[in-house]
Formats: sequence, structure tokens, C-alpha cells
Amino acid sequence: MQDRVKNITIVGGGSAGWMAAAALATYLGKNASIRLVESEEIGIVGVGEASVPHIKLFNGQWLGIDEADFVRRTQGTIKLGIEFKDWSRIGDSYIHGFGTIGRSLGPLPFHQFWLKLHGQGRAAPIGAYSAQTVMAPLGKFAPADRNAPPNSPLADIAYAYHFDATLYARFLRELAEQRGVQRIEGKIVGVNQRAGSDHTSGFIESVTLESGRTVDGELFIDCSGFRGLLIEETLKTGYVDWTEWLPCDRAMAVPSERLQTITPYTRSTARAAGWQWRIPLQHRTGNGYVYSSRHTSDDEAAATLLANLDGKALAEPRKLAFTTGMRRKFWNKNVVALGLASGFLEPLESTSIYLAQSGITRLLSLFPTRDFNPLLIERYNRESVFEYERIRDFLVLHYHATERGDTPFWDHCRTMAIPGTLRETIDLFRADGRYFRNGEDFFALPSWVQVMLGQGIVPQGYHPIVDEMPEEKLVEHVEGVRTMLARAVATMPTHEEWIDHYWKAPAP
Repeated sequence: MQDRVKNITIVGGGSAGWMAAAALATYLGKNASIRLVESEEIGIVGVGEASVPHIKLFNGQWLGIDEADFVRRTQGTIKLGIEFKDWSRIGDSYIHGFGTIGRSLGPLPFHQFWLKLHGQGRAAPIGAYSAQTVMAPLGKFAPADRNAPPNSPLADIAYAYHFDATLYARFLRELAEQRGVQRIEGKIVGVNQRAGSDHTSGFIESVTLESGRTVDGELFIDCSGFRGLLIEETLKTGYVDWTEWLPCDRAMAVPSERLQTITPYTRSTARAAGWQWRIPLQHRTGNGYVYSSRHTSDDEAAATLLANLDGKALAEPRKLAFTTGMRRKFWNKNVVALGLASGFLEPLESTSIYLAQSGITRLLSLFPTRDFNPLLIERYNRESVFEYERIRDFLVLHYHATERGDTPFWDHCRTMAIPGTLRETIDLFRADGRYFRNGEDFFALPSWVQVMLGQGIVPQGYHPIVDEMPEEKLVEHVEGVRTMLARAVATMPTHEEWIDHYWKAPAP
């Protein structure tokens, strides 16, 4: 057997820490010692209660978690996408749904055919041609139709979940401990580094707890939150600040009473100095206001949040301060940072838990032997930087593609300089609706199309090949999708009927 790393210490719990613990225990088995150090005294941030469809792969296929058990244990609900209100203009709204748009034909995606008819005033809004964006506003849900043809939008209905992040961490802790992970309670007061002159100089050797106990390791996973105890406070890795493009640097979070009707989508409403989220769970609703401290005060933000809840607040608003950006290295020496320790991208598109999942997947793929081959570390960092930068561009798109200038915040977002990579993507789409995926870009074509159209970036033309299709066939192709979806969704149960029948959580 190769001289692989066998002694792993995870610093910090929460969703990221226990996701890492569960995955490492599942795939490294009994040949590794995995310990997680956390302090009940410190607690976790725990505001990330929405996800993207990739979590189904992580929970189900990777960890073997039963879907119904997961939803019940975390007070979960279904998420088909995100409704954006007042982002382009006050009064406008659209849904960025998961999954595909219509049916592609040959080399062309569906929206190219739609663009021609829409330009002639002969097509419905783009949301009428995707299963999720038809289902969501009607409050409907059903999983994929196994009898649907392979190219049907109903053959693979992508969805994610809303859930209580604290309950998810507790659920994963139970699973990880069953698979051999040792949890160590304690507050870390010291970090001990290796001396020497080779490439392992400065590696973390152990951490010291307030009790005096020392916990060693060969590989350390830093899940210590914003502070980055190992990756930043100890190794001085550095941070790339993206505030110039994503100016929000604060959030107020507060739970409220559950919605009378639980919607199968997250809501994001643009406010004067940022945006407000609404995440419906079975037992309550998660709410928050992400805002720029340069454009509103903490007191004004709290008042705005409380004045715009759909139910009675269950606690006082809790403030979080952050700097949007990423570590200069995600893997430095023998430390890999996950979760908030690796960087922060606001939860506008619910990517926080996905980024932890992606980091874990990448680590397992590039898992080191005890010599810590620098090429593996370099590849890990290069792929992580690419992923963060592309998600950053997608988030900046939401802010910049707006006609709003009614407040200083929105006027700044509308007129600010943006990354060159995003400018090229917008200009290309605005010309004739073309979008080319950049490598393993997390957000695929349907996401970019829905958000650009939703934010008012309407192409001036369409792909020239579309004109080769006879008019009657074009109409049949485009409107056939809309008709089929409308009929199919009409027969689906409501989201709440599905939850009550299959995934009802016990009262907390």
C-alpha cells in the first residue's frame, strides 16, 4: 500500500466540517484516523439553508443517505430555483430555475429558436419553457417522469432543498461518528508548526486545546469559519478581496414563523442597499438581508428586514460581517480550507454548501501521499480559483445588469466596472444570444440565459442557423414544449401535498 496520509484532523464543525468528516470516513475507511475538533462555545454561522441540485449526489450517491430521512431530519422542503424580485426594475420578477430550457435541436440550444419567435411577439416568456419555472409559481412538485422520452424536459427534473443547516450538521455528525470519526470537544489555543529547511517546513504538526490536550495530524482541514485559524491566522495565506464588484459586506439574519403555504423556491427581493432572502422550511422560515454598510446602517438594515417578513419574527436579527473574496491558496502546505475558511461568496445563488462539497470532491480526487506532491496542491488551487472566479462573475451579473438607479447602491452597481471575463460573456449574449461555457464553469447555459434575460439583457438577434428551419416547424417545436409542460404540471400534486405524504418532519 502506498505511503498515503492516514492521520487527518478537521478543525471546526458546522456543515463544512461534518460534510468533510462524513465523506473522508466513507472513502478512506478504516485505514485512516479522522478526528474533528470543535467547541460548543464557539458555535456555527448556520445561515446557509438553501442548496443546489449537486447536494443530491453528495447525500445520496456519495454518502448513501436516504432522501426522505434527510428531508425529515432537517425540516427540509423542495427548491426548484430562485425567484428574483425587483432586480432589473422595481415590479419585475423572474425565476432562475434548475434544469434545462426546452429541447435543443441539433447543435442549437432551445433558447435560440425561442428568440426568433419572441422577437416577433409570438412566444411566451422564457419561464414557460422549463419544467421548474412552470412548477415553482404554481407551487407544484413531482420528481422525474420515468415514462417520459429521454429528451423530454420531464425526464430529469432537477431540484435541490431548503433545510436547517444546524440540523444538517447534526445529522452528518451522527453519520460520521458511526463511520469512525472521533469528535473532540475543545477550544484551540495554540497551533504548532514543523521546523526544518525542506518543503515541509511550516507544516502544521498539531493544535493545542484549552484543556492542554494536543491533537496532531498529517493533513489538516480548516473549517474554522471566517477567521481561518490555520489557513490565515497561522499560515498567513492572504485573501483576494472582491468588494469592488460585490459591494455587500454585511447580513442580518432572523427566523420567522413558517409560511402558510410553503413555496418550492427561494425568494430574493432587491432592497435599497442589497437584497433579502426568504427560505421556507417545514417548521419556520429563514430570512436575511444582505447589504452594503456604505449605503445603509445596521439599524436601518434590521428595521428593513423586520418590516418585510411574511410572518412573526422568532428572534432578534443577528448581524454577520464579511468580505467577499477567496484565499490566495485553498491548499497551503498541509492545510486545506473548506467552507467560510476558504472564502466567501454571498448566498445569492446558494453556492456555499456546494463549494464545500466541491472542495471535498477535489481533495479526494487529489488526495496526497505523505510527501505532499506540490503538483497536486497546485492543481487543487488552480481549479478552486477558477471555480470561485466563475461563480463570482455570475453573481456580479445580477447586480450589474439592472436598470435601477433609484438608490446610490443600485446606481453604483449599474455603472461599476466589471471583470473582463463577464463583460465578454454579456456582450456575446447581447449580440445574438450565444453563450459558450468556460471549461467546468459551475453555472451552465440555462442559468446564464435565464438570469441575463430576467435582468433585461435581450439579444439583438439570434443564431443564423435558426432561419433554416421552416416557420411551421419552428412554431411547432417551440410551442410544443410550452403546451406539453403546461399539461404535465397541471396534473402534479402541490409541493405541500408531496411533503405531507412522503417527507413530513416531526414537530420540533
